[in-house]
Amino acid sequence: KFGLEYIYPDLVHVSIWEDGTVIRSYKDLDRTCQELAQRTSDKDAESYRRFVQMSQQMLPLMTSGLYSPPFPLGAFVAMMDQSDEGRFLLDLMQRSALDVVEGYFDSELLKVHIVRMVTENLQMPDELGTGMGAFVMPGIIHTYGCSMPRGGSGELSKALVRALEHLGGEVRTNAEVSRVIVEGGQAVGLELVGGETFRARDGVIGAIHPHRLRRFVSETPEPVLRRAERVTQSTFSINLTHIALRERLRLKVGNDSNAMMTELMDFYDTREMCLEYDKLRRGETTHRLIAGGDNTIFDPTRAPDGSGVFYGVNFAPYRLNDGGAAAWDARKEDVADAALAQYRKFFDGLDESNMIGRKVCSPLDHERGSPNSMVEGDAHGCAPFFYQSMGHRPKADLGSFRVPEVECLYLTGPFMHPGGGVFGAGRAVAIQMMDDLGIEFEKVCAGAIEG
Repeated sequence: KFGLEYIYPDLVHVSIWEDGTVIRSYKDLDRTCQELAQRTSDKDAESYRRFVQMSQQMLPLMTSGLYSPPFPLGAFVAMMDQSDEGRFLLDLMQRSALDVVEGYFDSELLKVHIVRMVTENLQMPDELGTGMGAFVMPGIIHTYGCSMPRGGSGELSKALVRALEHLGGEVRTNAEVSRVIVEGGQAVGLELVGGETFRARDGVIGAIHPHRLRRFVSETPEPVLRRAERVTQSTFSINLTHIALRERLRLKVGNDSNAMMTELMDFYDTREMCLEYDKLRRGETTHRLIAGGDNTIFDPTRAPDGSGVFYGVNFAPYRLNDGGAAAWDARKEDVADAALAQYRKFFDGLDESNMIGRKVCSPLDHERGSPNSMVEGDAHGCAPFFYQSMGHRPKADLGSFRVPEVECLYLTGPFMHPGGGVFGAGRAVAIQMMDDLGIEFEKVCAGAIEG
C-alpha cells in the first residue's frame, strides 16, 4: 500500500571458498540436499535434511514469541523444562553454534557453512548461550527464505514515513532530543537540544540504549541505571565498505552462485575459522572474515543500467588493540584495503578502473551515526547471549519495554526483545503500550486492515 516491495532470491545463502568449492543453500531443501551430497557426503546431506526438518517443526513455537512482549526469563525456562521438546531447545540455547553443528555433522565445510552464516548475528562461533541461531536459521531459510527491499533498506524507512503521514502523523528530522521530560514519575514529553519541547498525550516511546538511559532519563532509579550500564555489547562489529561500480561484479565461480548472503572464505575447517575470530577478541583486525556482493544482481534499480553497487562486510573489533576505538579514523581505509585485496580473490570487477567511488564505515562510524542505539558500533544493540534474551533483554528491569518508576515511557530498538535485525520488533512494544492504555491490539489491527 505504501510502496514497499521485497525481493526473495531462490538462492538464500552460499559459501564460496578460494579454491572454487561452493556450498549453496536454496530455499528448496531437496535441491540443497542434492548438492550437499555431491559436496560433502550422502550421510551429511541426510543429516542436514533431518536437522532442517527438526528446526521447521520448532519454528512456530520459536517465532510466536518474536512479535509479542516476552515471557520473564525464569517463567520461560520453567515452561520449557516441562517437556522433552522444551528441554531440547533449552539445551541448544545455552550451547554455542559450534557445539550445535559438531553434534550433527561430519563435514568441516558444512560446519563452516552454517556457523559462518550464524556469526552475521555478531556472535562468536564458540560463545556459549548463542547456539539457537545455528538451529533456527536453516529452518528459516528453507521455510521462508530471506529477502531484501527493492531499492535498498532505506525504502523500508520511507514506506513507514508514508504510512505514518497517511494516518495523520508527522516525522521530524534533524531534531536531536536532549532528554525525556518526567513530571510526577511520568514521562510527559521530550525536550530537544535547542530547547523546543513536545508534550505527549499518552506516552513516550524511545530508542534509548541502556548505556544511554542515564543521559536521557536521569529520574530512573540508580540501581536500575547501574544494572543497565552493565549490559554486554557484542564481541565484534563491522568495518563496512560500499563501492559504486561502472559495471556489475562477476563471481569467479559464476554468477549463478550469487545469493542473499554470500560468505567468502579461504579457511576450510572450524579450527582455522575460530582462530580468525579469536583475533577480534584481542582487538586485532582480520581480512579473512568477509562477506558481501553486488546488490544490483537481484535489484537493478539500485544503480544506473549495467552498473553495480558493492556491499562488503568485514568483521572487526570496536576497540583496536593499538589505540582503541579512536584509532579507527586513521586505520579504517587501510583495513578496508586489506579486505578489498581478499575480495578480489573471489570477484572480477573490483579493480580500480571499475570503481567510481568508495565509502568505508568503521565500527566507530556506526556508533556516531546512531549513538543512542548502536553503542560500540553494535548494529544489533547488545550481545545476543542467553542471559540477555526474552524478558532479560537487555536486563530484567527493562525487559517489559517499560522503565521502572517512570510511567508511560517505553523502550524500543535492537537492544530490546527479540534482538537485532529487521523483525518488525516494534509490534511487541505497541502491544505492551496498548495493553497498558486499555486498547485492544487485535481490534486496532483489524480496523487498519479493513481501512
